Amino acid sequence: METLEILGFIGAFIVGLILGLIGSGGSILSVPILVYLFGINPVTATAYSLFIVGTTSLIGSIRNLKNKLIDYKTTLLFSVSAIISVYITRRYLINLIPEIVIETDFIVVSKNQLIMLLFALLMIAAGILMINKTPKTIVKIKQTKTIAPNKLLIFSEGSLIGFLTGLIGAGGGFIIIPILVILSDLRMKAAVATSLAIISLKSLIGFIGDVQNLEINWSFLLIFTLISVVGVFVGQKYSQNISDNTLKINFGTFVIAIAFLIIFVEII
Repeated sequence: METLEILGFIGAFIVGLILGLIGSGGSILSVPILVYLFGINPVTATAYSLFIVGTTSLIGSIRNLKNKLIDYKTTLLFSVSAIISVYITRRYLINLIPEIVIETDFIVVSKNQLIMLLFALLMIAAGILMINKTPKTIVKIKQTKTIAPNKLLIFSEGSLIGFLTGLIGAGGGFIIIPILVILSDLRMKAAVATSLAIISLKSLIGFIGDVQNLEINWSFLLIFTLISVVGVFVGQKYSQNISDNTLKINFGTFVIAIAFLIIFVEII
């Protein structure tokens, strides 16, 4: 086994570990790990990420289900729109993107580069949300302004998140969680648990669209996913001993740094 592959499988553990510790965020690392450490095509990597994120989040949701933290109505409302959107994106829209998206005398942008650059932009957005939308910040927002749940807005946000998930293979937990807290009036722990349930459903359904389009290396995918699941269990075990705010700020900064590294690699 080569050094990059060893680092890749360590990264698989970290993906699950972060998901277990703070309920989301680890999935944002899966695509860069698959692309740059395992050399997998970005389109295939986003598909693999959906399965990894979906399965890992589903296993992580079992504990939340037992603790009755999941808001079923919100999960259903958000998931229906997200599932439809992510499936359509993976089954049909992803194939409509040409191999060369932009070609001029000065610049050439391929489909793979576009996906990775969009992914980097989402990582920057997620990193900013991790740093700014910490639990204390969100609680402060709720104390100063109460917003009634808006079902139509939640449904619309679900469709947008589903499209982004389908396009770049990320779960979008750090976008979903603030939405659930502010628009659905959920407490932070319930929002994190509900977010995991939503991510698991929409990611796995989205992956079904890829099974029909791509050749899947199941042995590799299952090994990577199993290591991530182990990471989830370890993360959940120690989640109570680590400050959410400190972890999110540090991880958010790390994610932003990785995003700029991706932009540099793709442009240069």
